Amino acid sequence: MIRPVIPFVLVCSYFSPVRAQTTTSAPQALPILQKAYAAMAGTTAVNDITLTGTAQRIAGADDEAGTVIYKAIPGSSRLDLSLSNGTRSEIRGIGANGPAGNWIGPDGLVHEIANHNLLTDVGWLPVFTLSNLISSANRALTYVGPETKNGVSVIHITASQQLPNAPASDGALWRQLSQMDIYLDASTFLPAALDFNMHPDNNALLDIPVEFRFSDYQKTGSLTIPQHVQKFLNGSLFLDVQFQLASFNSGLSSSSSIFTIQ
Repeated sequence: MIRPVIPFVLVCSYFSPVRAQTTTSAPQALPILQKAYAAMAGTTAVNDITLTGTAQRIAGADDEAGTVIYKAIPGSSRLDLSLSNGTRSEIRGIGANGPAGNWIGPDGLVHEIANHNLLTDVGWLPVFTLSNLISSANRALTYVGPETKNGVSVIHITASQQLPNAPASDGALWRQLSQMDIYLDASTFLPAALDFNMHPDNNALLDIPVEFRFSDYQKTGSLTIPQHVQKFLNGSLFLDVQFQLASFNSGLSSSSSIFTIQ
C-alpha cells in the first residue's frame, strides 16, 4: 500500500462538516461556471450518468483499442476499459476520511491511488466537474479571461480548493495539488478543455500535465454531453474515447457495489 503524501490529519480536517470554512473567489467566475453548467444540464438535475463507446489507448509502444463504459454520480465514478491487451478500471470516490481511489490493470490486481492524485476532478464528464465546483464551500475561483485554446476562443477560469485554518505551507500545497484550469467555449460556454497535474505516487511535488479535450457535443434528452473526449498525458495523446450511447438518472447511487473502493 502506498503511503499518502498529504498528511492524513489534513485530509480528515478538509472533509470535516463542522469546521469553519472560507471562500475567496473572483466575483465574475462563479456566474460563468453556472452558465456553463446550464449549457450542459439545462434545468435538469443530473444524479447519475452512464456512457458507453469505443476507446483507443496509447502508452509508449502500446496502441490498443476496444470499448469503454463510464459510470458516475456526484463524488464517485468508474471507468472500465476492455482493450485488446486486457481490461483496465479506475474507481474514485469520497470515503469517510477523504478522497479514495483504486486502479486495476490487466493482471487483475487492485492498486491504491495516492491521495495527492485525488484532489482534482476525474475529468471525463465536465457536467459533474462544474457541479462540484459550484457547490463546494472551499473552492477558490479565478477569472483569467479570454484566450485561444487548441484553436478555439475560450474563457479561462482556474479553480482550486482551500484548506482554512492550516499552516500556510500546507494550504499552499493543497491549492497547488487541487488546481484545475477550465476552458469554456466563448460562444456556447460548453467546456472545451480541462487541465490539471498528476504526480508520481511517491512525489507530490513533481507535476505531470494532464489535459482533457471535449468536442462533438450532442443532446441526450435535456443533457448536452461531449461524445468525443481525449486525455493527453504530458502533452501526448493517451486515451481517445468516442461515446455513442448515454443514459442518465437511471438510479445509480453511492451504495452501488461498482463504486466500492478497496
